[in-house]
Amino acid sequence: MSSEKLLGTERMWKQCLRMGLPCVAAQIVNLLYNIVDRIYIGHIDVIGSVALGGMGLCTPILTLIAAFSSFVSGGGAPLAAKALGEGDEARARRILNNGFVLLCAFSVALGLAAYFARRPLLFLVGASNANYGYADEYLSIYLTGTLFVQLSVGLNTFLTAQGRSGYAMISVISGAVLNIGLDPLFIFTFGMGIGGAALATVISQFVSALLVVGGLLGKKSVLRLEVRSMKPSRGTLAAIFGLGLAPFVMSATESVIGFVLNGRLKYYGDMLGENIGDNYVSALTVLQSVMMFITVPVQGFTQGVTPILAYNFGAGNGARLKRAFFITLCVCWAYCCLCCIVMMSAPRLFGVIFTDDMSVLSITDKYLPVFVFGMLIFGVQRACQTTFVAVTEAKISLFIAILRKIILLVPLAFIFPLFMGVGGVYWAEGVADTTAAVLCGTIFFFRFRKILAKTYARGQSLQA
Repeated sequence: MSSEKLLGTERMWKQCLRMGLPCVAAQIVNLLYNIVDRIYIGHIDVIGSVALGGMGLCTPILTLIAAFSSFVSGGGAPLAAKALGEGDEARARRILNNGFVLLCAFSVALGLAAYFARRPLLFLVGASNANYGYADEYLSIYLTGTLFVQLSVGLNTFLTAQGRSGYAMISVISGAVLNIGLDPLFIFTFGMGIGGAALATVISQFVSALLVVGGLLGKKSVLRLEVRSMKPSRGTLAAIFGLGLAPFVMSATESVIGFVLNGRLKYYGDMLGENIGDNYVSALTVLQSVMMFITVPVQGFTQGVTPILAYNFGAGNGARLKRAFFITLCVCWAYCCLCCIVMMSAPRLFGVIFTDDMSVLSITDKYLPVFVFGMLIFGVQRACQTTFVAVTEAKISLFIAILRKIILLVPLAFIFPLFMGVGGVYWAEGVADTTAAVLCGTIFFFRFRKILAKTYARGQSLQA
């Protein structure tokens, strides 16, 4: 039986693990792209903590650029999976190929815009004279690989959408393993420092993109790249943008938060002494890196199960849709809760992974438990958000994406420091994450019954 047909027949627990675990493995290895860079850079003699802060300043800019791939990966791939569930392979292929053209256009426009505007952007995000040089060097080199990032991230989910999660995992792991090997070679052996870390990442992303594109050109793919399907279709692009808007906003708001949090930490930190704000900015880089140990594997699992949810919604199989959601909820919540408890109990254990600067470590020891406590129930939001996207509930998905970061975290990051000082910036993250998860779970509780009713009705229509 073909891999895409198994989405509607295979035992659900087995299917979720078969589809989800390779994506988890791929995302964990992909996490090493940033984590390994930060570990090596943070431990460079003398300049380590300052260079780490400079690299962290690039993250909001690069996150915003990468967020545009979410239109295709988060909007196009579920639509393609749904089309496969409905038996419309031609439409599924048209979605993939229009998405490919869209990613190429994004790469050119965003890469050039960010390169020429990098200086004002970096100072807007909180750069100082001490760390600007490191940030500029890293960003300038990284931007040369914008196309590779867009293609590897934006198209990878189309492999998963047709049941080829194993190959999708290989494409990510290959690039990440190469990055791990090239980092120490370029940073230390060739003496390139932070620029070497950026070059290693660009080369690694090129390899990942090459494998993804190669997989989508092969005969094994139901969804294949083909020139005849690349002609832009207004209806197809509108559908991709409509469903992809929520994943885009969810990713883009991470960038907005980077600008806000870094700026607030720099402002209130420098009130305590000259360049003290740089230590708080470096500490934020550590805290966000640690939080990725929670969010990235969960993102991988939900990426793997999204095609299952979308396929069975499209096929009108309400019972399988309901069971797939329940499994997703249990896995996401249990993992987030367990990791959060460990991190809150032993903050120093995670801080020393990225730096040995005692000034930065004292900040991470104090604020890591505060920063991540919202992750105790983050799994609830992630499971509900994923299901809303899979069943094409675009408006609700968009609201939830905006809720956590824009409606809650941005205002709190400005309000809390007025009463709590610089530490209020870190408190804002935990409070916003907790509130958003509770509200998202409540919305889903009332909405899911209507979704199931719609699914059963679709199933009866397809059988008639």
